[in-house]
Amino acid sequence: MIIPLILKLNGLFNTFGASSSVIIRVLTEDGCVVNQVVRENQVIVVVGETGSGKTTQLTQYLHEDGYTKGAIIGCTQPRRVAAMSVAKRVSEEMETDLGIKWVMPFYMTDGVLLRETLKDADLDKYRVIIMDEAHERSLSTDVLFGILKKVVARRRDFKLIVTSATLNAEKFSNFFGSVPIFHIPGRTFPVNILYSQTPCEDYVEAAVKQALTIHLTSPPGDILIFMTGQDEIEASCYALAERIQQLVSSSSRAVPELSILPIYSQLPADLQAKIFQPAAAGARKCIVATNIAETSLTVDGILYVIDSGYGKMKVYNPRMGMDALQVFPVSRAAADQRAGRAGRTGPGTCYRLYTESAYLNEMLPNPVPEIQRTNLGNVVLLLKSLRVDNLLDFDFMDPPPQENILNSMYQLWVLGALNNVGGLTEIGWRMVEFPLDPPLAKMLLMGDRLGCTDEVLTIVSMLSESDAAREKFFVPESDHLTLLNVYQQWRGLRKAREVRSQLLDILKTLQIPLVSCGMDWDVVRKAVCSAYFHNAARLKGVGDALYGLGYTPDHVVYHELVLTTKEYMQCATAVEAHWLAELGPILRERERERERERERGREGKREEERSCHFLP
Repeated sequence: MIIPLILKLNGLFNTFGASSSVIIRVLTEDGCVVNQVVRENQVIVVVGETGSGKTTQLTQYLHEDGYTKGAIIGCTQPRRVAAMSVAKRVSEEMETDLGIKWVMPFYMTDGVLLRETLKDADLDKYRVIIMDEAHERSLSTDVLFGILKKVVARRRDFKLIVTSATLNAEKFSNFFGSVPIFHIPGRTFPVNILYSQTPCEDYVEAAVKQALTIHLTSPPGDILIFMTGQDEIEASCYALAERIQQLVSSSSRAVPELSILPIYSQLPADLQAKIFQPAAAGARKCIVATNIAETSLTVDGILYVIDSGYGKMKVYNPRMGMDALQVFPVSRAAADQRAGRAGRTGPGTCYRLYTESAYLNEMLPNPVPEIQRTNLGNVVLLLKSLRVDNLLDFDFMDPPPQENILNSMYQLWVLGALNNVGGLTEIGWRMVEFPLDPPLAKMLLMGDRLGCTDEVLTIVSMLSESDAAREKFFVPESDHLTLLNVYQQWRGLRKAREVRSQLLDILKTLQIPLVSCGMDWDVVRKAVCSAYFHNAARLKGVGDALYGLGYTPDHVVYHELVLTTKEYMQCATAVEAHWLAELGPILRERERERERERERGREGKREEERSCHFLP
């Protein structure tokens, strides 16, 4: 059965054009069809439906074909959660200890591979790179596309496989020079899609009601609910648990057990793993998830999907210098992926909490790539370190807005990372070494100069964590010092400790000593100010930026400005006015020039009024 298929494929390899599309009808036990396809092409695009095995099986077939002999098979994932869960699954299937990348495929986030290009532009230790879930178009993935395109041209022994769960693969194929597209059918079942008759005002409440209806009246099968973020997920889980408890206490008949499980990126790994465990006998699972469950994670047993129709994205406004965390309608491609989750193990049903008209007329066909809607400071810094002088000429699949690039370059210039001609300064080259946003990298380097690297290292590590318990440990003068205090009093924050350990290794590599300032926290505040003087705010009215201080400081700097229903500063620190003048002379001079312009404008207006007064 396989031999004729391989012969047919060989016939196509020599004649493919821009529209070449080959269907690999099976992922066989030995994977010979897949291996033949990879051998005959340097770059391929693989479109695989949910459950096709493109993430877990493709790497194993390549391993069996010898691609890990003296080299590595790398597979990138847009999310850390997905990379960890897939690596665990593959290690179990291969009966190999997790973490031995020279023996088994190496799963990593796309950001990890992007950092590796800084030290090895040709990625010489890799024989094959699989860019998985490419349809999500994360920021790192889009930059990697441009970099890997050059690697493919330089290394004839290098193989690149781009995988996608959507059928919109022509764009990937054309970007790499009309490479062939291969389709791997998944073992999917039909899904019945039901739309809301009218627009839904409260989709959280509607989802809870629909889940209860399914649980009480529908045949066995687990439920998957899509929400936008952690707050909505926790609210949904709480409401479901409360309603079930009310039914148990008030109903005369037995209410079947419902196991309610949340899943989002900040959830501890042991709690995330619970969604993969089968429900108890006679019970039903109800998983409430973000869009991480669209394609990155596959959970067996789902027969019912409830789609809110919304997702959350961070959007950067270069004019305001502000990140806005906003709720958006998902794209039609994302909605189709969500629906497909119901047909993984049997015929399923997807309940869309929006109208069919909204799906057809209001949703975009595909999501907006992250590179076109976020701050590009990190990208600019990295590309400059790769000797990309003209960023506007870099080979992006979808170029970001020019205004975003120029705004990011200005921010780096203000921080001292770029010189007046756009090249990296000495500080800029050192900032590149840290996998951090540029202001955080600048803060670490300034901590070395001020003698407080130990404290600043902890603050930077903690900025990736948030916990309601931090209110118990607040330091009135600074939200950043509050994070330091939390870490010192509660060292069980595992992720923060992991980040801190990683950054400490980088500090050692750069020969930056770990020095503590003791209780002289003014120098820590000054280090924070050195990184965020461009994010300074002056008192205009009554506010509560630092609620425990007892008074409102005249000046603060903040980690980020987020726009939801209103503008607010996240992680603010009280600073002295003369620090701003000392650490941000560029901005201070710019403000003086603006004041001079305003004064000239006022003087011109007064002169005009005097002239008008003496008119006959």
